[in-house]
Amino acid sequence: MHEALVAGFRRNPEPTVFIVNVIHAHEGKQEEAFRLIQDVVHYVAERKEGFLWSSLAKSTDGKTVVNIEAIAGEENVEEFFTDAVFLEKFKALHSVSTFEFHTYRVDDLVLPKRAALTASA
Repeated sequence: MHEALVAGFRRNPEPTVFIVNVIHAHEGKQEEAFRLIQDVVHYVAERKEGFLWSSLAKSTDGKTVVNIEAIAGEENVEEFFTDAVFLEKFKALHSVSTFEFHTYRVDDLVLPKRAALTASA
């Protein structure tokens, strides 16, 4: 039996690696771009141990989609891109968008100071 995972914040950042995809949808193609990257992310979530979580969002101006994805380590990027099915799904984004792909490592986590003040009161 699998234990349900719960997302949350910790006081100090853990050495998490993030993939950030900024997808610039062609005119009128934001929904399609969202569905395509959503399909990619669900594929990874179902099959890759290095996947931790993802947050997918559409800009309110209808122009972009972002995927902010936490992974276990930088080596997972190569693992994902050597998967032929993943690569085919990811390349489908070219038909509806241009995109940027960046890898980041957490250096700082900033939480509201007012939350700490309220808790200590």
